[in-house]
Amino acid sequence: MLVVLEVVVVVVVMIVEVVEVVLEVVVVVVVVVVVEVVVVVVVVVATVLIVIVVIVIVVVVVVVVVVVVVVVVKVIVVVALLVVVVVVLVVVVVVVVIIVEVVEVVVVVVVVIVMIVEVVEVVLVVVENVIVVIVIVVVVVVVVVVVVVVVVVVAVVKVVVVEEVVVIVVVMVVEIRVLIVVAVVVIVVILVKVIEAVVAVVAVVVILVKVIEAVVALVAVVVIVVVVVVVVVVVVVVVVVVVIAVGVVVVVVVVEEIRIVVVLVVVVVVVVVAAVVAVVVPVVVIIVVKIVGGGGGGGGGAL
Repeated sequence: MLVVLEVVVVVVVMIVEVVEVVLEVVVVVVVVVVVEVVVVVVVVVATVLIVIVVIVIVVVVVVVVVVVVVVVVKVIVVVALLVVVVVVLVVVVVVVVIIVEVVEVVVVVVVVIVMIVEVVEVVLVVVENVIVVIVIVVVVVVVVVVVVVVVVVVAVVKVVVVEEVVVIVVVMVVEIRVLIVVAVVVIVVILVKVIEAVVAVVAVVVILVKVIEAVVALVAVVVIVVVVVVVVVVVVVVVVVVVIAVGVVVVVVVVEEIRIVVVLVVVVVVVVVAAVVAVVVPVVVIIVVKIVGGGGGGGGGAL
């Protein structure tokens, strides 16, 4: 009996020891696993927070860069539009100046035409006066010749009669006085016509001087118009070159800024993906290894 009791006591003691050892192993394994899990969770949370912060920072930077790029492009476009507007205003002013100069040329041409018409009228008046003077002189000469012939014939016819000599002389004296009066009147008329012709010639000279002045003014205006046209052509060429240059610069700047934004976005995406992969994958592997390793260790301890 004593031997059996001893054996029972020994078995009970061994069972108690085995239970204590198993409990100790289980407690240690559970504590280790819990601690590792807590550490892994803390690491994962911290990593996720860091990744979130990095993503937020990167997104903010990208947004700021995009906003800056948009503002710069808008400023460049506004400056280009201002340049185009200024150039258009310059062209409009030049065109208005050209129109004014052309109107002045037309006015000068009209004045020259009017002066030429006046010259023609004055020349016609002079020719008319000359013709009138010639006609008057011819008529006077013819009248004088006729009167003289008549007087001579009458004198020759009546010279035979002696008693009529006195009458013939009286008639001749009267006729000579009439001829003198007529000659004086004709001379006065001729002098008036000559004075009118001289005045007309003077008027023609004055008008010719005005025509010369108008032609000189017209030449000056034509020269000014030519100079203005040359300036307009140069301005238009410069405007076209400036607009093309500004457009090229705007396109180059916009393309460059878009390329920079695309590169930044690609870099941000790659960095974020790499960070996520670099953090999440090792964490997942560590968790799996710890769980699998913890379970295996517990089983070994129990054995």
